[in-house]
Amino acid sequence: MPTVHEIEQSLYAWAPRALAEEWDNVGLLVGSGAREVKRVLIALDVTEWVAAEAIERGADLIVAHHPLMNCTWHKVQNVLDDNAQGRLITALLKHDISAICMHTNLDAADGGVNDVLARTLGLEGLSMLNDEKIGRVGTLKSEKRLEEFLYDVVQYLGCQGVRYRDGGKPVRRVAVGGGACAEYIPQAIALGCDTFVTGDVKYHDFLEADGINLIDAGHFETENPVCAAIETYLADKFPRLETVRSTSHKDVIQYYMK
Repeated sequence: MPTVHEIEQSLYAWAPRALAEEWDNVGLLVGSGAREVKRVLIALDVTEWVAAEAIERGADLIVAHHPLMNCTWHKVQNVLDDNAQGRLITALLKHDISAICMHTNLDAADGGVNDVLARTLGLEGLSMLNDEKIGRVGTLKSEKRLEEFLYDVVQYLGCQGVRYRDGGKPVRRVAVGGGACAEYIPQAIALGCDTFVTGDVKYHDFLEADGINLIDAGHFETENPVCAAIETYLADKFPRLETVRSTSHKDVIQYYMK
């Protein structure tokens, strides 16, 4: 069976560490690289409930997108069981579960977060949205009304709903940015896109997005499709490895409709 280190190196062959942003924390973040892996659990985030699922399923490794620890905004000074991160790390170590996280390097990688998002929405002829390789631009097979495309976004990504601004254009040339990429709205406009799909869009981003349909489909929903791609990749590279996607991990944001 493959070791944690071998799986990490295989994931780096897909999403090289060099593609990660300077501030990012990627790769093996918890556990032993020498441990053999029989079962891996795949999730977007390493949460307490994902850790509990990994323990229940007897997983040796969690492969996730978002870093378990990111020292830029949540400095790890200690590991104590009186806070959420400490309890999470303690649970993983106690049950000998390793964690590998592929974040902005998987955003930028060929076949990664943004390629998967674009193809899930039916885009073709993909190209880069920016120099950082975060985001993609593509074209629909045929032009659609915005309302029709909004319906597709909800259905294809499993959204509970979307926030959007109508830019007054039909949908054909679309930019996507998985997670939170509203900062790239100017690039999408400059590349002639009529629509931009991303998540975590701020109020002022909507106000200033003149001339483009802006769709906030959610951070979780725009990135979660990559979990299926991770599962497929690992199953192909390591046929004897049991891979399973988390059933406990879901968007914690809910919507109340009046």
